[in-house]
Amino acid sequence: MISAADRNRPSVRVILTVIQVLILIALLIAGLGPLLWSFKSSVSTSQDIIGSPLRLWPHGVQWGNLPRAWNDVEIGSYLGNTAVLAIGSVIATLFVCTTGAYVLSVLRPRWGKVLSAAVLATLFMPGVVSLVPLYMTVLDLPVLHISLQNTFWAVWLPQSANAFNVVVIKRFFDSIPRELIEAAKIDGASTLRIFSSLILPLSRPILGVVALLTVVASWKDYLWPMLVLTDPQLQPISVALPAIAKNAPLNLQMSALFLTLLIPVVLFVIFQKQFLRGVGMAGGIKE
Repeated sequence: MISAADRNRPSVRVILTVIQVLILIALLIAGLGPLLWSFKSSVSTSQDIIGSPLRLWPHGVQWGNLPRAWNDVEIGSYLGNTAVLAIGSVIATLFVCTTGAYVLSVLRPRWGKVLSAAVLATLFMPGVVSLVPLYMTVLDLPVLHISLQNTFWAVWLPQSANAFNVVVIKRFFDSIPRELIEAAKIDGASTLRIFSSLILPLSRPILGVVALLTVVASWKDYLWPMLVLTDPQLQPISVALPAIAKNAPLNLQMSALFLTLLIPVVLFVIFQKQFLRGVGMAGGIKE
């Protein structure tokens, strides 16, 4: 929109700098504003939160709210349950989705196209449609006739069968040169050896992306854990927060909310390079 000659003019440079600064400030407010507000509220008194919620800094800073929320409200226990659910979901999701994508992309059985169409069809189905059948299945598992309610398996297993992740991983597997797979077969590598020693090492970027997305989805999931985990000792933080709101003062509620928001943000900041690199390589791999 602006030529190089115009860009070198002092007045144009000043205007562009001002615009860039304003855009940066707007992005910071939109991105960090809610997190900073929750932090401010987590160290405020209940009176400050109610009386002046938009004040930049509270009158009475209570740093003890965070340890009180961790100990008195038992946020640590709920966060531990959430971490167990997230880690288990990642393991189950990677196992189911990588093996399913490997069958569809590399092994390519005769019925592979039918199965691929069925997997894609589930993406167009609203989740609420399958909620009741899935819940009935958890209450009475076919063949075994056991109930998975109030067990972490009731959350891990349904979340592992994610059609979107299967499609994404399959697309990445499709981009791996077939020559590498054929060369491994000529060398005598078995189907399992090709999967574990060739396909998975080449797919680390996309597996990291799927793992991070699974952690975030598991961390914020509310409806399904609430249905299948009725025991308060097993509930994640997303289900426990409404119960905490009934029994804890407002400042401790905000402290619990801030601790809940902080962990996924820190995880993304730590692994953002792997996440962005995986997204960039989702359509193919480097030769």
